[in-house]
Amino acid sequence: MSYEHILYEVSDRIATITLNRPDRMNAWTAIMERDVRHAMEAAANDDNVRVIVLTGAGRGFCAGADMEALKGIDPNEVRRGENIPFDMNRRADWQTRYAYYPAIKKPVIAMLNGATAGIGLVHALYCDLRFAADSAVFTTAFARRGLIAEHGISWMLPRIVGHANALDLLMSARRVPAAEALRIGLVNRLSSPEKLREETYAYARDLADLVSPSAIATIKRQVYDVPFQTLAEATIDANREMQIALKGNDFREGVASFVEKRPPRFTGT
Repeated sequence: MSYEHILYEVSDRIATITLNRPDRMNAWTAIMERDVRHAMEAAANDDNVRVIVLTGAGRGFCAGADMEALKGIDPNEVRRGENIPFDMNRRADWQTRYAYYPAIKKPVIAMLNGATAGIGLVHALYCDLRFAADSAVFTTAFARRGLIAEHGISWMLPRIVGHANALDLLMSARRVPAAEALRIGLVNRLSSPEKLREETYAYARDLADLVSPSAIATIKRQVYDVPFQTLAEATIDANREMQIALKGNDFREGVASFVEKRPPRFTGT
């Protein structure tokens, strides 16, 4: 597929999706929405991809919705895209318009190279990990536009930064510097702008080369299911998955590579 508002490339088993409207600080559009979803599905279904990195071109990650498009938005447009399955075998919670990232059985890392606002922050939160430049700035933005906590951010944000911090960020819609974002857990790690790409891809290559894809897929599913489970249910689920893992090729390879003191050759089975 030919993309209009993103770039897509695969190298070293890492798929990179780059929001590509640098002249508009990668402001979100309907075309970008279509392109990102298609690229995410392509990466999810590509056996040559083990990690996905989402980033932005130029000085910012995503400055929020394109204001020109927002001025004329139809209120009925808000519900477009609901309940379009990304993976029919995953729970309904991950089938809404933007909440499909947890349905991807591979790590999704947001590489936040600059301003991350509004719907840009929503997408960053749906990623599994967030690595940011120490010059990046974050804001929920919605309340300062007369809008509410959009697209499930009221569910995701408290689980990442805690209840009080989430209310602070949502109600004030203030600008949050990178150092504070790290302190409250909004991002996982910071790098200088010059080192961000190098350090993000070093982490991604470590996952791609040294970690079992089948283990990652199961662990990711377990962690995202936990908010909907009791401790007993999570434990029973883990015991069931453990039985499956012990019969798998990746388990045998993980043990063999450790004993033989060599890098593993995981197949994802």
